[in-house]
Amino acid sequence: MTPKQQSFIDAMSNFGLLPNRYYSRTELNMVANTIGMKYAPAWIVQDSSRRQGRGVFDVPEFQGDTSTTTVSTPTASATPEMSAIMGMTGGERMSLVPGVMPDYVAWGHYKNIATILSSGKFAPVFITGLSGNGKTTMIEQACAKSKRDCFRVNITQETDEDDLIGGFRLIKGETAFVYGPVVEAMKRGAVLLLDEIDLGSSKIMCLQPVLEGKGVFIKKTGEWITPATGFTVVATANTKGKGDTDGRFIGTNVMNEAFLDRFDWTMEQEYAPRKTETRILIKKMEKFGNVDADFADYLTRWAEITRKAYAEGAVDEIITTRRLENICKAFSIFKDRATSIDLALARFDSDTQSAFRNLYEKVDETIAAEDNPMGTVEDSPPAPAEYETVSDTALNA
Repeated sequence: MTPKQQSFIDAMSNFGLLPNRYYSRTELNMVANTIGMKYAPAWIVQDSSRRQGRGVFDVPEFQGDTSTTTVSTPTASATPEMSAIMGMTGGERMSLVPGVMPDYVAWGHYKNIATILSSGKFAPVFITGLSGNGKTTMIEQACAKSKRDCFRVNITQETDEDDLIGGFRLIKGETAFVYGPVVEAMKRGAVLLLDEIDLGSSKIMCLQPVLEGKGVFIKKTGEWITPATGFTVVATANTKGKGDTDGRFIGTNVMNEAFLDRFDWTMEQEYAPRKTETRILIKKMEKFGNVDADFADYLTRWAEITRKAYAEGAVDEIITTRRLENICKAFSIFKDRATSIDLALARFDSDTQSAFRNLYEKVDETIAAEDNPMGTVEDSPPAPAEYETVSDTALNA
């Protein structure tokens, strides 16, 4: 190659493109801009042997190191339009490997998920469980351990093929096709995390071939995208794709059986055992700078009672691990157990607030009914009799 051609190949690496794949004209134009060229070089775009589809080209000279999934940040000369299309703003890194959480406590299916992701095999997994029990965090931390890029996509009723696969966008006055997160994850050999997948509509059926690991055809550009080695899919949901029967998870849908059948395995995640959950809370307390081991033990015992009551149909609400962590944060700020509890209960109706507060007082006798700085519980009616029955049974268990 000539020195000028070599400088363009070097710029492709600095821009953040991955080697050994096909490149759109838009990507090549953006790379050209970083070295003062207005358009992609003619020796690429005017060579018919390089054309792999409409506006897509092969650049075999770009054979960089593919041993890592971390991609360089574009150079300082990158334009705002370049940063926008690459999905980042100034100062962001393009590596999508989640950061390691020093306070994370591994439990449940974490070991299995980490093993699957470390294997590099395509093995789509569907993880279901009640809210706030750490499903998404587990996947992200498994990616962090394996140093795997993770593309997290939160699914909603409106999510469609354009959001997932890609579509045409207006870039600097010109229309260009921009790959969606699914295609980017496939190209990088990354982990695609489909969060809250049971909120999606039939529009996500465009992922059928993706879940088979065969690749996907982009109708708008005529490209066939084959997943790189290591690509896999993990989905989370509050249901098993059969819809919500008790109204707790409004918006979840009955999912297509053929779609669900394409996941290799379903893993059901319960809340952590009490000892494990206590460790989780102590870790959070250490992070927030206010450790009270007795309080952590009381909180997990209290949460366990509410969950037993929920399972027996005596209550309609539940204290999640996420809510316990929020209590620990409040405790680090207010330095008061009662205030921290009342802040957590404020989102519930008055009957539930009163019932859950009464349950906590039976666990932690240091909390008196009159110690309620938030003024939200003492004026509410007494807890319903069924709460008392369940709490007495659970406390004596």
